[in-house]
Amino acid sequence: MLICSSLDEVKRREAAFRFIATTVNHEGRSSLYDLSGLAGGFPVKKSDLPFLETYSGPAIFELSLQKEGKKHLGGEKVAAFNRTSAAILATILALVKHGEEVLHYLPELPSHPSIPRSAKLQGASYAEFDNIGDFQLSEKTSLVVITGSTMDHQVIPLDDFEKIIQISHKKQIPVLVDDASGARIRTVIYNQPRALDMGADLVVTSTDKLMNGPRAGLMAGKTELINQIKDKSHQFGLEAQPPIVAGIVRALEAFNPQKLLNSMDRRDKLSIMVGNVLSGVKKTPTGFMISASNLKKEIIPHELDGSLSDRECATLMAMVLLKEHHIITIPALGMPGVSTTIRFDLSAADAENLDDTQIVHAIKDSIKRVREMIADEETCLNVLYE
Repeated sequence: MLICSSLDEVKRREAAFRFIATTVNHEGRSSLYDLSGLAGGFPVKKSDLPFLETYSGPAIFELSLQKEGKKHLGGEKVAAFNRTSAAILATILALVKHGEEVLHYLPELPSHPSIPRSAKLQGASYAEFDNIGDFQLSEKTSLVVITGSTMDHQVIPLDDFEKIIQISHKKQIPVLVDDASGARIRTVIYNQPRALDMGADLVVTSTDKLMNGPRAGLMAGKTELINQIKDKSHQFGLEAQPPIVAGIVRALEAFNPQKLLNSMDRRDKLSIMVGNVLSGVKKTPTGFMISASNLKKEIIPHELDGSLSDRECATLMAMVLLKEHHIITIPALGMPGVSTTIRFDLSAADAENLDDTQIVHAIKDSIKRVREMIADEETCLNVLYE
């Protein structure tokens, strides 16, 4: 096996970072094309710089955070965290006791690992569902989590969303919506209401996903719950520090939903072009994606089917895209356990610097390169880890 553990995925990520650092040092940032949809940004103003400090920062940015955060997510109060995963952990630590249960409903299994890991850390049981008929509360359930949009941009049906909230509230169980990218995909692309407008108690989003903010978590909801969660976040250092808060505020101020809508026309054309190169290409709200299983079918001959796992095949493809075409996708740079689906987000700023022909060529050439190397373990290991 090429990828045996999460430690190997850490090594893969470090190798990708080394390549990026070398490339940028020699060729500049413009030589990279981040199409992950997670590039984010740090759009602070020059006038913000004197306040990126411990005490004056919160005093200056908190009012704007409340104003812009409520505009984006709704709710009574807003809180910022250093990651969406940190917000989820703080919520479970604050609202779930040892021996209780966290239930999770999402459009498609599996969950983002931060949710079951947080439950385990608190000593709570955990169960996840993607079939509304299977979802059932128990006497131990103390928190329900809904994922609005999965890591692969599968969006929850509105009827299921509303039904889970109703079922939970009948038992007075709070509902947290993990709307990491869904706060924009669901509302802008699918015209769904904001999570809190549908009755959820809490919602959290990632300010780097499909918007130009830092990799951070923004939570909104009922004041009483937000206060409990903020208290827990301070105990464990999970809260966002002033520089991150400043970046969140400026990103919220600059957010333009029209940019997401504009990417849809290019998506329709380009997904057809890529579909002529390999099968199984699926449209996403702002681009297209290739699943690891479909990619493996395309690359690996039937007689070698057991030579690589889906994850290994997709990660090799992503690393070749990075090292030979300077295109950043999630499987190359993501955390251990990240989705193996290769997504091309055409709403990303760097997408404007590549034409359709260049993207198609990069995909076609990378498939060819992976086919050539799959029988050579040493070459594969070098691509992944060197």
